[in-house]
Amino acid sequence: MTKPADPLVLFMPSGKRGHFPIGTPILDAARELGVYVESVCGGRGICGRCQVETQFGKFAKHGIESLEENASGWSAKEVRYTDKRGALKEGRRLSCSTTIQGPLVVDIPADTVVNQQTIRKAVDTRVIERNPAIHMCYVEVDEPDMHKPLGDLDRLKVMLEKDWGFTDLLVSQHILPQVQSILRTGKWAVTAAVHRDLKTSRPTLIALYPGLKNEAFGIACDIGSTTIAMHLSSLLSGRTLASSGTSNPQIRFGEDLMSRVSYVMMNPDGREAMTKAVRNAINGLIENVCAEAGVEPQDILDCVFVGNPIMHHLFLGIDPTELGGAPFALAVSGAVHTWATEIDLQMNEGTRVYMLPCIAGHVGADAAAATLSEAPHKQDKMALLVDVGTNAEIVLGNTQRTLACSSPTGPAFEGAEISCGQRAAPGAIERVRINPQTLEPRIRIIGVEQWSDEPGFEEAARATGVTGICGSGIIEVMAEMFLAGITTEDGVIDGGKSVVSDRVFENGRTHSYRLWGSDEGPDIIVTQNDVRSIQLAKAALYAGVRLLMDKHDVERIDTVSLAGAFGTFIDPKYALVLGLVPDCEVENVNAVGNAAGTGARMALLNRDHRREIEDTVHKIEKIETALEPKFQEHFVNAMAFPNKVEPFPRLEQLVKLPERSLQSDNDGGVPPKRRRGGRRRA
Repeated sequence: MTKPADPLVLFMPSGKRGHFPIGTPILDAARELGVYVESVCGGRGICGRCQVETQFGKFAKHGIESLEENASGWSAKEVRYTDKRGALKEGRRLSCSTTIQGPLVVDIPADTVVNQQTIRKAVDTRVIERNPAIHMCYVEVDEPDMHKPLGDLDRLKVMLEKDWGFTDLLVSQHILPQVQSILRTGKWAVTAAVHRDLKTSRPTLIALYPGLKNEAFGIACDIGSTTIAMHLSSLLSGRTLASSGTSNPQIRFGEDLMSRVSYVMMNPDGREAMTKAVRNAINGLIENVCAEAGVEPQDILDCVFVGNPIMHHLFLGIDPTELGGAPFALAVSGAVHTWATEIDLQMNEGTRVYMLPCIAGHVGADAAAATLSEAPHKQDKMALLVDVGTNAEIVLGNTQRTLACSSPTGPAFEGAEISCGQRAAPGAIERVRINPQTLEPRIRIIGVEQWSDEPGFEEAARATGVTGICGSGIIEVMAEMFLAGITTEDGVIDGGKSVVSDRVFENGRTHSYRLWGSDEGPDIIVTQNDVRSIQLAKAALYAGVRLLMDKHDVERIDTVSLAGAFGTFIDPKYALVLGLVPDCEVENVNAVGNAAGTGARMALLNRDHRREIEDTVHKIEKIETALEPKFQEHFVNAMAFPNKVEPFPRLEQLVKLPERSLQSDNDGGVPPKRRRGGRRRA
């Protein structure tokens, strides 16, 4: 029996937590909380599938100081396992034999999870005109001549100038010891990889191959605070050969950006730990895409990275502390040119790295890349671009003027801070419909095509179960609860609906709605606190958009582009019902996928796009929401569904909204104590 006096244990990246008596195996704690940890051998320390990583430091947001002594010492099971199966990776423990000795933060590594998060950041299929920074130049070099004592490298330079026009060529240091052997292996015919980004910059010889080498590759990578997405492309054909994604391992240090800044401030080695974590994850993705495409990492010659300002700084090894408070000063705002070896990326020693410029202290290179992709600054109509994530980045503009800001939505849209929320993974509820008369729901889960009321659903869902609600499902259940009258306009779950259905039940001082329940798995419940979390997130997003509209002096938006993995799977109708964005024709609200990743690919394949976004960023006007008095007013109005004062006439042509009937907020700001109703099959 657990009690609040027992040590608090936090599991990442799910964010699930609970109090457990000292001596409880981590595996048992995980199972009790519904955190998936694989164990084939039944906890006997044989299979090694239950590996976890214990994290140490001060986690201010969660109120936990996780110390090394709070996890039990190396056990006999672990000694036996390493003797028979080899050493565990650094920092790994077997959760079946490691016990809780105090407050603890435990990370579930992505590579140990079978039904892990589905990283849904597919590549855009648009054709991108090529003009890469890498030039593959085949030349035939004169053989040595005693009467012309010019060095091998110098004769190579002569031919590169004669055949390709490259003058004043710089040479990467790692090539110098290899030049003679490469020339002789190729029988004086070689292919030189020359990097030239800016037309005014000196060209650099970064790689040299014997004979004809008619292929070169590059990667474009979007470092999100939650997920990292990578695309491997041919620099010669422009074709995307492989894509891969993974959870950002920095989640274990904090789900939202400010928590990670706080971790850096409170832990002396915090910056180094987070930089190492994200670089290791990126190296893992490089291995994945290369293996999928049959490409050697040594043949990757150019890389483009984008990310929000804090991800940008941590990836480059820069302390992000200054971004944690006004004036939110960036260490570097312009484009960054560097070498892959300088940031510990495992590929060719000559590989170059380009990172797009940041727009402002909270509007990063990812927003710049999304802007490059969707081009609101080139539209005649008023175009809104929103990259929905833990920190929403918002761009509003047209050919006349473009504005940008960020808004702190937090991780609620992605399942965190929601009682039954989770990342997008097989078994997660992604679609919801509620009958307004009976309040009975229908659901669809990731990995199963049928809806819950269709034949074959139960059998198909048996493999994963119904495990929680992911981002798109959270938006739909909140909107459907409002449309069905379960939730009032001001976000209160109406306890009076319990006379219609026992799915609405008393839960402490408030009421909750049971979305799903079965004998095979846990009840999936939407609580009053869950509704509040979504209200706060969507109000912050809407307030940011409305602030830019004020600055632009417009009352109407013509098109809305929802970017990011989360934005991709939002049904536009439900985005409007909740009031995520201002009223607009639903057909003009479009999911544009991973626009930041597309912008990164554009910059990878065409250096002219690099110059375009560098120029555009200088012209974008940056608005700091924290300094704008109107932001709070818009925020308060946006707490209502869809909005307390803003009309939504275009939405009302599509959906019948409930009559306005504001009730007082009866939860008093106090988190309700959970009291489960009787179990029932959905």
